[in-house]
Amino acid sequence: MTTPESRPGTAPAWGLLLAVAGAKLAVHLALANRYGTFRDELYFLDCGRNLAWGYVDAAPAIGLYAKVALLLGGSLPVLRGIAGLAGAAVVLLTGLLAWRLGGSRAAQGLAAAAALATPAFLGIAGLFSMNVFEPLFWTGCAFVLVRLADGASPRLWLLFGLVAGLGLLNKHSTAFFGLALLAGLLLSPMRRAFAGPWPWAGAGVALLVFLPNLLWQSAHGFPTLEDLRNVARTGKNVVLGPGEFLLQQVLQQGPHLLPLWLGGLAWLFLARNGRYRALASAFAVFFVLMFAMKAKAYYLTPIYPMLLAAGAVGLDELFERRRRFAGRAWPRAAVTAWAVLLTVPVAPLVLPILDPPGFVAYTRRIGFEPPKSEVAHRGPLPQHFGDQFGWPELVADVAKVWNGLTPEERDRAAIFANNYGEAGAINLFGPAHGLPRAISAHQNHFFWGPPAFTGDVLVVLQDDRESLERLCTSVEEAGRHQHPWGMAEENGPIWVCRGLRTPLGELWPRLKKWN
Repeated sequence: MTTPESRPGTAPAWGLLLAVAGAKLAVHLALANRYGTFRDELYFLDCGRNLAWGYVDAAPAIGLYAKVALLLGGSLPVLRGIAGLAGAAVVLLTGLLAWRLGGSRAAQGLAAAAALATPAFLGIAGLFSMNVFEPLFWTGCAFVLVRLADGASPRLWLLFGLVAGLGLLNKHSTAFFGLALLAGLLLSPMRRAFAGPWPWAGAGVALLVFLPNLLWQSAHGFPTLEDLRNVARTGKNVVLGPGEFLLQQVLQQGPHLLPLWLGGLAWLFLARNGRYRALASAFAVFFVLMFAMKAKAYYLTPIYPMLLAAGAVGLDELFERRRRFAGRAWPRAAVTAWAVLLTVPVAPLVLPILDPPGFVAYTRRIGFEPPKSEVAHRGPLPQHFGDQFGWPELVADVAKVWNGLTPEERDRAAIFANNYGEAGAINLFGPAHGLPRAISAHQNHFFWGPPAFTGDVLVVLQDDRESLERLCTSVEEAGRHQHPWGMAEENGPIWVCRGLRTPLGELWPRLKKWN
């Protein structure tokens, strides 16, 4: 005999939650054109032009998202609008998770407002990438698990598997979230569910959904694993010590929100007789796992909405147990205002509110130096801003070099980009200058391969003369690119190389750059 599913005593506060989600979308739409196209966005558009069941450094869903964006025109407002919609959906789902946990209307509103105001997620939702969709799938998994913990039909494990499988198609890091959830389930009363068939059936659904990407990886020699090994071997990412890693969690999620998500973690461990302990244990396991893997600090961002939802419910219950606050709206309103208003001074650090000189002046005034996530980063702006500057200007500089070639040379020439940002910029902005599509051996561009041409003339971006002279009989510095606010590594010469010593088809495997 099964126990009936326990249901929340209140209804979802749809109007309130939709209003907060709408505010989230409005913020990102208002700032969509403030800076330029981000480096990764340029690459993802190329993925959208080359749909596949996988990419070297990304799961396949990003190509589908980008294809939709291209069908809608591919403009910056379209890209950022899609990201903003996903961010708004996360805000809505966080509020609904608070409702599912038994939260009142006020708790739902606080959870949604906290999700809106989290600095890291403000920044992530301001850019088009798979990262903005990730918390949607993870919070969806948490929502289904809460229902299962509340006694819902075990057939709901099939829905859990579907959401988890789609999450894997969105980003492979969902696998680590899945491992953490598995550990959390085994450490909680929910482990009894594994005696039945439905959790295993749910795992089968997840595997079936993910199978096309797994087959693509196998057919291509598991390039994502090679890419990850290269990143680890080359020391590309900044490695944080335990204290730094913990500090970045506090800073990225907002110091003023620390009591809320930390309280949410405690509430999940202790409340309702430990019914939701699996989620709390999963967070602890995932935190340790990410630190042990030397992951970037922001990789934990998609796991926090469930803690914010739980924290909002726990705080609301705490107010109800205090006679002074019970049944009164003002303490809930005050905490919600606190969550939002204290994000305002931080917002210019993660959103393109200020122009570059204003940003530099602001960070100096408040004594804040944005941390680096990659060792090679150089430039006056943090990477998430610097990578939005200089691309149209780079393409214009390349066009000057291209137009300096004779018509006969242009007929047999190609533009070789050393990274996917440069290639994506040429492919997006180049047609207006009459440029052909770029070729590159970076990440998935390697699989898209070179066109059928002799390699007699190459316009090469960002390389050094010595390396090029080993490949070509003639190397000429034909132009230079310089931008005060873009990434410093993009500033440099633009070369014209003639007389490739080895046919490009033979040379191509040696040019592969997966990192």
